[in-house]
Formats: sequence, C-alpha cells, structure tokens
Amino acid sequence: MSSGIEVVITGLGATTPLGGDVTSTWDALLAGKSGVSPMTHDWVEKYDLPVKIASQLVVDPTEVLPRVEARRLDRSEQVAVVASRQAWQDAGHDDDTVDRQRLAVIIGTGIGGAITLLTQDDLLEQQGLRKVSPLTVPMLMPNGPAAHVGLELKAQAGVHAPVSACASGAEAIAWGYRMIMSGEADVVVAGGAEACITAIPVAGFSQARTMSTRNDEPEKASRPFDTARDGFVLGEGAGIMVLERREFAEARGAKIYGRLAGIGTSADGYHITAPDPEGVGQSRAIAASLRSGGIDPSDVGHVNCHATSTPVGDVAETVAIRKAIGDHPVLTAPKGALGHLLGAAGAVEAIVTVLSIRDGIVPQTLNLENLDPAVSLDVVAGEPRKIKLDAAVNDSFGFGGHNVALAFTPA
Repeated sequence: MSSGIEVVITGLGATTPLGGDVTSTWDALLAGKSGVSPMTHDWVEKYDLPVKIASQLVVDPTEVLPRVEARRLDRSEQVAVVASRQAWQDAGHDDDTVDRQRLAVIIGTGIGGAITLLTQDDLLEQQGLRKVSPLTVPMLMPNGPAAHVGLELKAQAGVHAPVSACASGAEAIAWGYRMIMSGEADVVVAGGAEACITAIPVAGFSQARTMSTRNDEPEKASRPFDTARDGFVLGEGAGIMVLERREFAEARGAKIYGRLAGIGTSADGYHITAPDPEGVGQSRAIAASLRSGGIDPSDVGHVNCHATSTPVGDVAETVAIRKAIGDHPVLTAPKGALGHLLGAAGAVEAIVTVLSIRDGIVPQTLNLENLDPAVSLDVVAGEPRKIKLDAAVNDSFGFGGHNVALAFTPA
C-alpha cells in the first residue's frame, strides 16, 4: 500500500425498502419505520411457502428508469444503475472530472439475476425456445450490475464484481479502498446490489430455517439481538459509494462525507452457513480494519452490526466485537428496519455508518424489546442516540465464512 494516501467518500446513492434514495432511507431509519410487508406474488400461495413477508423496495426501479432500458436489465442490475447514478451525481462528477483510465467500478452481489433465471426458465418450459430472451445471460450473470454501471461510466481502471454472499457489498468497498491505496485508481464507484425476492431463494432459505415466519406481524419480524428473534427477513436494494483519493477530491472541490480509514477481511474456515460461535474470524477482520486505519480500539465509539436477527449469528458477532474492540462501543443493527439485503446489505449499512458519523447520531435497532442476555453490550433501542463519533466500524459477514469490516472516521 502507498503511504500518505487517504480514501474519502464523496458520493452516496441507495434504493432500499425504506426509501428511493439515501435521504429518504436515512430519515425513515431514524423515524423507526419498517420496510417489511406481506409479499403479494402469486407464487407465495401457489407453493404454500411458510415465509410470506419480505422487505421490498419503496420505489420500483422500473418507475425510475426508461422503459426500454429497464426491460434489458435484471432487477439486480436496475437497482445498481439507479443507486450508482445517484451517487455519481451526488459526488459532483461529470464527463470531464476524472480520467476514465483512473476510474473503477466494483459492485458485489450475493445471488445475481435469480429473477431472470427463473422467469426465462418458465418461458422456455411453457412457450419454447423462441420466447427466451437473447439477453438472458447478461441479465443473470452476477457481474451484470458492475458491468452495466462500468459501461455507463466508461470505467477503464477496472470493473469487478465480488460474490461473497452477504459480505459482497462491503467487500466491493474494501476492494475499492485497496485500488486507491495501491495507486491503481483515483475514483472508485463501489457497493452492492441485490434483488432476488422470488420463489426459489425464498423456498431455499425457508428450508434452511434461516428466515422469520412472523407473517402476522411483518413490521416486527426482523428483531436483531432480541430474545424473540427467529430469523432474517429477505430484502432487496442497492447501496453505492463514490470513493476517491483525498488529494484528487480536494483538488476538484468535492464535498467529503467522511474517510474510509481502514478495511479488514478474513474467512472463518468453519461452516458453509453458520458463523464460528467464538467469533475468531470475524474479530480478526474487525481488528485488521483498525490496524490498517491506524485506529486504537478505544477510539471506536460505534459498531454498525451485521446482525441479521438469527439466534446464532447475532451472538457470535457480539463475541467478535468484544474480542476486537471491547465492550464500550454503541451498537446498532439496521436490519431490524431494512431487512436483509444480502449482497447489498454491507454497502447500504456502510452508508448508514458514514451518516451516523456525519450527523452524530446512531439509529435505534428496530424491534429490540428484550435484549438477549448473551449479547450484554450497549445496543441502541427505542430511539436514536446522539453521540459524537471519532471512529465507527461496519461489520458484514456472509455464508461461506466471508468476513469484512470497514472502519470510518470523520472527514
């Protein structure tokens, strides 16, 4: 890594179950709103699925994108394009602000074009080959979101698509950090996108018994750290950050939200779906993010947790936090309101972390009524908490034992 280089955030974009952009999502999160609602898809009743709720987008991307463009994109690609355009505009970039050979795009996804795959499979079976779209492969491939954004921005330093399950979006941001620190790029558009609320993913997660079945109270189904939690709620959306080398951003007069001070990655080497209950791999990622950012654990005032509302995962994360940082930071878990956006989760929650530092406020963990005694840390509940933050960490973990931690500091 090159010395003396700092990575800053100059643009943010998002479309989530709480809002069609960053501001509306942030406001809804602080207001204690839930993005979870009953699913109305016909396949829910057709297959008598035990899970009948999901965290669905407030603003349909097909209402934002031109109709012809939207039809050529899978839903995961649609949300990536929407959020990336927001972030690019927010950063104040145009055609002449950056050499395209110094611009990279890195957008992760956990599943890819599941909706396209299942839709085209149905068409092939029911109506034959002639009805299958020639764009099927570009629409279903996991690198589709990154590829479409990269083509639109004419990025030539690199276009990458990490697929690390629920850590994908955070890993994309970590990858962007590395590209800037190594001198490969001046600007990186990084984040995650996911849209797989369809029959097979819902059925598969249901069979794995990882999802909440609190169908009668959708808005209370996702409840990280609560004693009554019974699984996550599947969500969809995208979160995108524009990362820049500080000198480059300042030279063009860009506003700066904050600094991505350090990143850490690791792997559990433990189980395909379950986290290591001792939090060894997770704690290593968190500690690495602090080391790379030159941050003392005592200076970390807040951890934005991955906590998905599963009985095992939430506790394992707190074990890791205690090992890497201690018991002093204030915790929150946005998935109580947002649901679990899978490959987009880490990116959206990284945005929330940056805004917490900027505004000096940590959102409450929605539906946290009775804190699990095994957690025994300071988790914000009930209402947001005002707090000045010198450093904050965002955790993201994924099936397969993928661990990513992002350490942020003020601008």
